[in-house]
Amino acid sequence: MKILSIDTSSKICSVAVLEDNNVIIEKNIDDSLTHSQKLMPIIDNILNELNINLTDFDLFTCCVGPGSFTGVRIGVSTVKAFCDVTNVPVTSVSSLESLAYNTLGSNSRSTSTIVCSLIDAKNDNVYCGIFNNEFIQLEDLCAKNINEILNLLNKYSSSTILFVGDGAVYHKDLILEKFPNSLFVEDELNKQTSVSIGIAGFNKYNKGFYGNSNSLSPLYLRKSQAERALEGEN
Repeated sequence: MKILSIDTSSKICSVAVLEDNNVIIEKNIDDSLTHSQKLMPIIDNILNELNINLTDFDLFTCCVGPGSFTGVRIGVSTVKAFCDVTNVPVTSVSSLESLAYNTLGSNSRSTSTIVCSLIDAKNDNVYCGIFNNEFIQLEDLCAKNINEILNLLNKYSSSTILFVGDGAVYHKDLILEKFPNSLFVEDELNKQTSVSIGIAGFNKYNKGFYGNSNSLSPLYLRKSQAERALEGEN
């Protein structure tokens, strides 16, 4: 199965092509350009380099957030358009779920039983996803203060928790104070990538979790910064 995977939810614009779980090509750009300027040139470059068309894909998969409100909308709207033109099915993957899949490359994965994905949301807030080792979601994805998340994790305190994401890096000392036996992935695995989106999307497709453009929508979990500012929230 040939998969086109797109992630524009963070400051990195990432596109990958996979054959099942195997990476054919991956391109990431982190510069001053907006994702609206970067995304289509990256995709065109990949299609030309591989000498393929959009209709040659069997599956599109896209990160739906949480993350940058504008970035998420760009990625979702692009993939929606691709689906409408080609009738290729699509799977949606959250950024928290894709980070959990990053742990496949971690040396600590074999000794952990719970994976906790944390994305920094500023002012001691984080986006959080909690999964077991088979990537089954154990709690609703949420945006909360880090202390609320650590209280939520108390029910898993008898398990070995593997943390991933920039929120885990930022709050590492606090996490270790609460859960001294916690594990953390290697630094390079804390960044979101279209490869993990693609692997997660392929696995979800095999479980029957896919649809068309109508099934694809952004996942925000919290109000935009502008909305929070107007309401006096952090």
